[in-house]
Amino acid sequence: MQINVNGIDTRYVLSNEGPGPWLTFIHQLGGDLSVWDQLAGYFRERYMVLRYDVRGHGQTAVSDKQFSVADLSRDLRALLDALGAQRTHIVGMSMGGMIAQQFALDNPARIETLTLADTHAATPPEGRPLWDERAAKARGEGLGVLAEGTMERWLTAGFREAHPEVVEQIREVFERTPPDGYAHACVALRDFDVRGRLAEITLPTLTVAGRHDAGTPPAATQVIADAIRGAKFELLDAAHLAPIEQSQRFAALLESFLQKRV
Repeated sequence: MQINVNGIDTRYVLSNEGPGPWLTFIHQLGGDLSVWDQLAGYFRERYMVLRYDVRGHGQTAVSDKQFSVADLSRDLRALLDALGAQRTHIVGMSMGGMIAQQFALDNPARIETLTLADTHAATPPEGRPLWDERAAKARGEGLGVLAEGTMERWLTAGFREAHPEVVEQIREVFERTPPDGYAHACVALRDFDVRGRLAEITLPTLTVAGRHDAGTPPAATQVIADAIRGAKFELLDAAHLAPIEQSQRFAALLESFLQKRV
């Protein structure tokens, strides 16, 4: 389905067989809503499961100007408004986790619970040039040149060898991501910083990290858990896309977390 959100033609999928509350999944940089296919199928019988392509990704239009994570948070609010969702559980992975943090700060009354996977609350100073380099490379050469290194960071060697079909699907989505959409998002993530506001979040929060995540080390996600009162931290045997690489374990953790609060 397509809907206009803040002037951006946005793709979303709503699996509404379930009688339960809303459950919204937000994907990673260079991904799209398909990364959540398996988990959406697992939860769709009990929840109204919403997935969407973030601005400049998948089949959502590319913005003609630079945007911030706060803009992406506003996109999510407008999408929920348009669909009539007053409150939702939110699950965000990597970039999706940053959007989820911003949304929790901007709209705490709209969230039932917050689940943050493989994400951080700010780019450290030494990491900022890397985002500029990726943005420039995407614009100048396309995402194909970034694909191999990205897959190596996102998924462990063991998983890539055992599940080449999953890796190929994720890689194809990455390579099809519009260069300008990817580059705009890189700049938004470079400038993202909510470290000083994390204590304002009082929502039930689950944080998850991949033990082998080199790009976003587990300690970065642990910082978020430590700053949010009562937040739970879980470490999975995975790299950056822990909810995908350890999908059964992640689904079990998420189901348990949600059931305590439904």
